[in-house]
Amino acid sequence: MWLYKGKEINTIEDMPEGSFGFIYEVTHNTGKKYLGKKVLQFNRTLPPLKGKKRKRKVVKESDWKTYYGSHTDIKQLIKEGKELEFTREILKFVKSKKLLTYYENKALFTKGVIEPGSVYINDNIEGRYFKKDFKL
Repeated sequence: MWLYKGKEINTIEDMPEGSFGFIYEVTHNTGKKYLGKKVLQFNRTLPPLKGKKRKRKVVKESDWKTYYGSHTDIKQLIKEGKELEFTREILKFVKSKKLLTYYENKALFTKGVIEPGSVYINDNIEGRYFKKDFKL
């Protein structure tokens, strides 16, 4: 279950119309947090049907309902069946891919997720700025 401003979000219909994705924060019972972004739907191109020439375009819903984050520690805990130890909160709905990246980066830098003493387990921002760089 995802929460947005105290309200449960269970389907895409519960979200604002035209949402492309959202910025989220996952919190573990220990107080450790993870901040990220999630796309709601994917556009896939399939090969043409037999006897046809045009490729087919299909829109498929992402795994947002069961998603907890991409960090290896989170994935391991979920694999062990510890989903109930997490709270998942949507911080912002976003209408485009470009803005999704912008608002994720804004939140990551504003909250100082890779700075020393942070409660966040994020390792890096955009693969450019790393938590380990602060340990020099």
